[in-house]
Amino acid sequence: MGPVRKEFTPWEDPGQVPFIEFRNVTKKFGDFTAVRDLSLKIYEREFFALLGGSGCGKTTLMRMLAGFETPTSGQIFLDGQDLAGIPPFKRPSNMMFQSYALFPHMSVEKNIAFGLKQDKLPEAEIKDRVAEMLRLTKLEQFAKRKPHQLSGGQRQRVALARSLAKRPKVLLLDEPLGALDRKLREETQFELMALQEDLKMTFLIVTHDQEEAMTVADRIAVMDKGELVQVATPAEIYEAPNSKFVADFIGDVNLIEATVTGKSETGTQLDAVIGDFSIDSEQVTEAGVGDKVWYAIRPEKVRIAQGQRDRSIANQAGGIVWDIAYLGDVSIIHAKIGEGDHDTLRSTFANVSRMVENPITWDDEVVLSFDRDAGVILKG
Repeated sequence: MGPVRKEFTPWEDPGQVPFIEFRNVTKKFGDFTAVRDLSLKIYEREFFALLGGSGCGKTTLMRMLAGFETPTSGQIFLDGQDLAGIPPFKRPSNMMFQSYALFPHMSVEKNIAFGLKQDKLPEAEIKDRVAEMLRLTKLEQFAKRKPHQLSGGQRQRVALARSLAKRPKVLLLDEPLGALDRKLREETQFELMALQEDLKMTFLIVTHDQEEAMTVADRIAVMDKGELVQVATPAEIYEAPNSKFVADFIGDVNLIEATVTGKSETGTQLDAVIGDFSIDSEQVTEAGVGDKVWYAIRPEKVRIAQGQRDRSIANQAGGIVWDIAYLGDVSIIHAKIGEGDHDTLRSTFANVSRMVENPITWDDEVVLSFDRDAGVILKG
């Protein structure tokens, strides 16, 4: 479902051996369980994202892979090697922190060279690697500058170059773009993707930013309370969430409480709890007739037009425009379909024309509609 980068899908091949593997890993801090019996496979050259809210266990999982934390139970493998008992500085991984942790008294090139000198590499090799990293991160003209003479984006690239200089088997990125402004963060995301593809390395990124994970990752693991909720490609996570939690966490969504009223081989019929309208879905659900479910539909899949709905037609709700947000490229409209303040249905549409005749505005009566395949039925 949806695009995947250059047909790179090793996770779909049962014969592929994982490059990183967590086997039944649990991590406890006293009475608190940060990671609970978690198993996960990540493949070589994959750009993998751990995504979740604060306290979900994503950073703890990365820190265990880096060697900064020790699992309470379970095993972690990297390129076939059990990492138990191996200290961080002997692991074939490098971690880039959100703070960057650059040495303020050193120039850019000396910051990049620091780890190589600690490893006592020959001077000629250090010089070559530093030059390569400066070129890859487009920092050649800033080689002699100190960190305080650089912008936030440039400092981020220095930290990235220093992490890559030692040529680790896997690069661990802990919220690497959190300190950048929105526009620079978006530019840097694509630079990271290009760099990872050029180097043919395995990248593992921890982030709470859904858009960032969706942009850079081949696959995403959504975490909650120390457990994996769903592991899939960005398109699968967005279009086919496996739970109400994932649907609500990733992007904007309308979550409509409903009751199953009919089932067949070609779909499921629902009655919405609010809005007095029926839903005809092509999805065949395990829920039985009479069960309460949630119907998740993305706002961009909800059409909106002025007028009154036809009560005899499924997948149509009538409402009154409650709120409008104009964002330039898109507009978001909240239409009230029930009596409560939160009984609304949201529609998002692209502003493809600069001038619009009779635009939808506040208090307009509208009809909201969607196709049979537009939403996903989720158990309550």
